[in-house]
Amino acid sequence: MRNKGLFITFEGPDGSGKTTISKLVAERLEQCGYASLYTREPGGNRISESIRDIILDVDNVNMDIRTEALLYAASRRQHLQEKIVPALLENKIVICDRFIDSSLAYQGYARDIGIEDVLKINEFAIEGHYPDITLFLDISAEEGLARIEGRDHKDRLDLESLDFHQRVYDGYQMVLKQFKERMVVIDAERAIDDIVNEAVEIIIKGFKNE
Repeated sequence: MRNKGLFITFEGPDGSGKTTISKLVAERLEQCGYASLYTREPGGNRISESIRDIILDVDNVNMDIRTEALLYAASRRQHLQEKIVPALLENKIVICDRFIDSSLAYQGYARDIGIEDVLKINEFAIEGHYPDITLFLDISAEEGLARIEGRDHKDRLDLESLDFHQRVYDGYQMVLKQFKERMVVIDAERAIDDIVNEAVEIIIKGFKNE
C-alpha cells in the first residue's frame, strides 16, 4: 500500500541512539523545508502511550511474552491509524522511532515466539503500511548496554541480560535479510552529526524518488 508522504523508521538495539538521532533528523528535515513528523513506539498518542506504560513498567516482570507481543501490536495499530497515516496523507515525512521490526527482533527472535508468528500478528495490525525506508543504527549489544548504563530511568527491557540483548541484535540481522529491500544499515558508533547527516541524505533522496 502506498501513501502520499514518506514513512521512515529507525531501528536498532537499546543504546544505539535511535531517539536522539531520529529527533535530530526530523528537525533537520524541517530546516531543509520538508514537512516532517517525529513520533515513537510504543506510544505516539494517548492510547498507545498508556499501553507503553504497561509494557515498560518494571513492576510487570511477570508479563507473558505473548501478551507483550500483542500489546505492542495493539499500540502500533492505534498509533498508525491515529497519527502516522493522517500525516502521510498530508504528504509529510514521518520519522518513527521503532516500528514493526522491533517486534520481530525482540518478541519474535529474542523472546523465541518466532519471527513469522509475530509478523502475522503485526500484519493484521498494520494492514500493509510498511515503512518506505528503515534505517538500522548498527551497534553491538555490549556497546549499547554500556551507553544506557548511566540512565537515571531504566525500563523493563533495559534491565534484561546481555544475552537477551545479544539475541535482539541477532534477531535484527535476520530481519535485515528478510526485508533487505527497505533496509539501510548505518554505523552508529560514530559522531552524532555524521549519523544525522547520512540519515538526512538518505531520506531526502528517497523522498525525491517517490
